[in-house]
This record gives sequence, structure tokens and C-alpha cells, in this order.
Amino acid sequence: MDTPSDRFAGQQRRSFWLKHLHQWHWISSAICLVAMIAFSVTGITLNHAAQIEARPQVTTREGQLPGPLLALLPPAPSAARAPLPGAVADWLSGQLPASVDVQVGEWTDDEVYVALPRPGGDAWVSIDRVDGAYSFEKTDRGWVSYFNDLHKGRSTGEAWKWFIDVFAVACLVFCVTGLFLLQLHARNRPVTWPMVALGVAIPVVLAIVFIH
Repeated sequence: MDTPSDRFAGQQRRSFWLKHLHQWHWISSAICLVAMIAFSVTGITLNHAAQIEARPQVTTREGQLPGPLLALLPPAPSAARAPLPGAVADWLSGQLPASVDVQVGEWTDDEVYVALPRPGGDAWVSIDRVDGAYSFEKTDRGWVSYFNDLHKGRSTGEAWKWFIDVFAVACLVFCVTGLFLLQLHARNRPVTWPMVALGVAIPVVLAIVFIH
């Protein structure tokens, strides 16, 4: 039989866990709030990508490398994949609506091809190694495609990949603390565990029955 001191100790433990779980729950929810809304919306747009009409805008440019820059290109490719010389990359980045200086080019005897992937579109530049003529093409598929690619982490760079990892950890903290809060409040909310079980059962049943 519980004594008053046992009940008091139990209440203190409950208060301790409620305080800390609520604190971590609201902190993680604050960190996740905007990103979770964005990822939820882009989850819908990705799920209905075929129904969302996109009108890609294509930009093309052609030009010529100055003689001194053409001379910086090695006469024979030292490797199949290597970056452009710094001065060439900087000059092209100033001429084109794309950054070339951080990309690796594909070298052949005749040309250098540099792919310039980006969220919401693609781009590339090709340089003729003989006469220095370059061709550039950029495709922009619009803002919906841009945010969809952010959702997938496509061509977003290291900083965004780190952000997604931190966001995922914050979501885990939010969900795990929410689960423990459900447990602490379940005694006064009989529908708690049936609702949790329903949340588990629905995706499982859909996966088993409708996904083949």
C-alpha cells in the first residue's frame, strides 16, 4: 500500500518528467515549426507532381573565351574529371547566370563539359578546347520544383544537407517527447492509445493492401 510519502515522491517524479518533457517538446517544436510546414506542403506537391503543370524557362548563351584564358586550358586532359582553372571558372561565373567555380568538369580531347545542377532546374556549359567557343544552357522549372528539390535535398549543397539532418533530429526529439507525454497523460485520456494504434495501423494496412 502506498504511503503518503510514496505518493508525494511519485508526484515529484511525474512533475520532474512533465517539466523537462514539455520543455524539450516545445523547444523542438519551435525549431521544427516552419521547416515542418514547408516539408509538409512540398510533400503534397511532390505527391501530385504529375498534376502540377510546369513551364520550364530555358536560357541559352554562347560566347568565346579570351585568348589568355583559352591558353590556361591544358592541351590534353590530365584526368577525365577535373575542375576548370580558377581564372577560367571566375570569368565564366561573371559572364553567365550560374556559378562555375565550384563544379567539376568532364574533360575530353575536344571539349570540357561542366554540369551545373541546381534546385528547381539544371544548367550546363560546354567549352570547345580548340577555339574557346562556349555554349551555356539553363533550365528553370519554377518555384514549385525549387521547393520540391529542397525537400529531396537535390543539388542543394552541404549546408542544406546539414540543415536537413538537424531538422530530422529535432523532429525525432519532438516525436519522442510527445510519445512520453502521451504516456504520462494517458491515464486521464482513455482514447490516447487507441488513437496511437490507429496511427500505426492505417499506414501498415495501406502498405500491405494497396502497395504492390
